[in-house]
Amino acid sequence: MSSAQVTDAAKPETNWSQFVTSSKAKHRGATYRPWTFTEHGALMAANVLRSPRALEMSVYVVRAFVKQREAHVSNAFILKRLAEINKTRIEHDSALQMMWRKLQPLLAPPPEMPRRKIGFHAGNR
Repeated sequence: MSSAQVTDAAKPETNWSQFVTSSKAKHRGATYRPWTFTEHGALMAANVLRSPRALEMSVYVVRAFVKQREAHVSNAFILKRLAEINKTRIEHDSALQMMWRKLQPLLAPPPEMPRRKIGFHAGNR
């Protein structure tokens, strides 16, 4: 067996160029279909496909992206507001705990005063 034959046998089955195709690990390779569409991909498909159904579907997809973006922005606003409320609640909790510690001695019943014993006591004259 010559060295040329060994080299040919050691080559991988697929003939990929490392400079042209993406890596399988990071970008799933050129032979894989994408799992999702992007908003820009839907617009590009609408420019290529000129049928009324294709245009209708691309408009539908773009509107879905717009709604999703609006929902994301509103969720981000809600999460920010909840964080502010939580911070305020923590501040109020600490202030209420401090007030409770200061009021606790005032709410306790007063200590009993020592009472005079009734009767004759030899040492009280």
